[in-house]
Amino acid sequence: FMRWRDRFVFCAEAINKAQAETGEIKGHYLNATAGTCEEMMKRAVFARELGAPIVMHDYLTGGFTANTSLAHYCRDNGLLLHIHRAMHAVIDRQRNHGMHFRVLAKALR
Repeated sequence: FMRWRDRFVFCAEAINKAQAETGEIKGHYLNATAGTCEEMMKRAVFARELGAPIVMHDYLTGGFTANTSLAHYCRDNGLLLHIHRAMHAVIDRQRNHGMHFRVLAKALR
């Protein structure tokens, strides 16, 4: 449903245009989250090829192993990695069950 390559290119073009017009640094967190680690890595590589300095990963949706793989790739290739906590409210905002977000954050680290 999401043409991620088209969206990544559109965002890169919009960033470059806005920077040229304003003289200010602009950016966008390209979301590399995907159904498989292989697909996620393709997205991160493509984002890097477009010159993006940062990618984003929904770590609860993508999983801990996928996050670790992406973190290693980003570290080795000079990319910043933003961890998004999409879906966390299902786990940590329930009064009668779930876990505190600090537990999830420590597990991520």
